[in-house]
Parts: sequence; C-alpha cells; structure tokens
Amino acid sequence: MAYPGYGGYGGPMPGMPAQGMPPHGMPGGPMGGPMPGHMGGPMGGAPPQGGYSPYGGGYPGTYGAPTPAANDPMWGCFTAIAGQDGEIDAEELQRCLTQSGFTGSYTPFSLETCRIMIAMLDRDFTGKMGFSEFKELFTALNSWKQNFMMFDQDRSGTVEPHEMTQAIGAMGYRISPQALNAMMKRYNKGGRIFFDDYVACCVKLRALTENFRRRDTMQQGSVTFQYDDFILCTIAI
Repeated sequence: MAYPGYGGYGGPMPGMPAQGMPPHGMPGGPMGGPMPGHMGGPMGGAPPQGGYSPYGGGYPGTYGAPTPAANDPMWGCFTAIAGQDGEIDAEELQRCLTQSGFTGSYTPFSLETCRIMIAMLDRDFTGKMGFSEFKELFTALNSWKQNFMMFDQDRSGTVEPHEMTQAIGAMGYRISPQALNAMMKRYNKGGRIFFDDYVACCVKLRALTENFRRRDTMQQGSVTFQYDDFILCTIAI
C-alpha cells in the first residue's frame, strides 16, 4: 500500500538526496557559490573515507588520532562556530547562516526557524547538533533552496500559496487539500510565503513525517500514538 503522506515510501526523505549523494555546498548568494571569508571555503563534497557516525554527537575521532573530518570542506565552518562542547545550538546556527550569506537576497532565518532546524535532527534531545547533523542539515537546506528558487522566478523572495502547494508536491508529499489550506494559512504573510517560512514549513513536514514513518512499520499510512509519545514527537517542532 502506498504511503498517503509521502510519495515513494521507502525512498529518501524530502529535502534529502539518495544515500551517498553529497550536498551541493553552502551557497554564498542567491544562486550559490563558495563560503566566504574565514569560514572554511566552499562547502560540500563527498564525505571522507571512513565517514562519520549516522547522527553525530561531538567531534568525531578520539584524542590523539587523526580527525576523520579534517579533510572535509565543511569542517572548518563547523569548528568556527561550535562551542567548547563541539556542538552547535540555535543561536550559533543562526549566526553561521547569516554570516555565510546562505539566504542571499532572501530574508535571513529567524531564531525560531533555526530552533526547529536543530529539533529536526536532534534525535538525542540535547538542543544542539554535531558535525554529521550539521552536514545533513545543509544537504536539506540546499535542496529546499533550489526547490524554492524554481518557483520564485522573479527573485522576490516569496512564492504564492499555489506555488507553495506545487513545491510541496514536487518534494514528494501527498497532502489533502484541507491540510494544505491550513498550511498556507499558517505560513503566509500578506498572501505570500517568504523563504524563511517556507523552510520552517519544510522542516516541520520532514520531521513530522519521519516521526510518523518510523512508527508506521507496516507502511499502511496509519499509526497509534500514546499521548506522551505524540507530545514528544511534536512539541519541539
């Protein structure tokens, strides 16, 4: 049975490439480009040999041993903003995204959007992300930005509700008209959706779909939640 909330059940989640595909890099302007200044140069590329743990915590590797991430172009950016604990919180993420010029001419990300970006990948509920989570986030952000730009052809930094609906469909989601209408009401400002709100919507869709999908072990599009489990899955997003 096809999963009703997500097209191609069993494939990669929306906003993420197939397993093994590298991120496209962190854009430095509306159409992409290298990371400016001291933040580490162009970002992206395939992970080094050996890779990282699926959902990293702190810095990979052990004391005195070569760091697997040392040759990764994104490592310099991560270490430039990570705290002494080797992880990034929402404030540090917002500063990174702003300083890098990731949004280009689009509205910079709000702190609230950065918080839910962290929550999307915060599987151990620390409120922070490690290096592998940091890379995973930028892979998703690049994909979402490219999708947004397909519909924001006049580069106004906004899309109309019907274009937002098309963008969601292009990511593989199959959502009822009622749910789509509620989504448009939630995220529009003056009848248009700004890039920051578009990303916030994409983050919530992906995180909630992942939570649902893990529990839909029979792939029937139906699960039973205990109240506390439901709150745990939704409160941070």
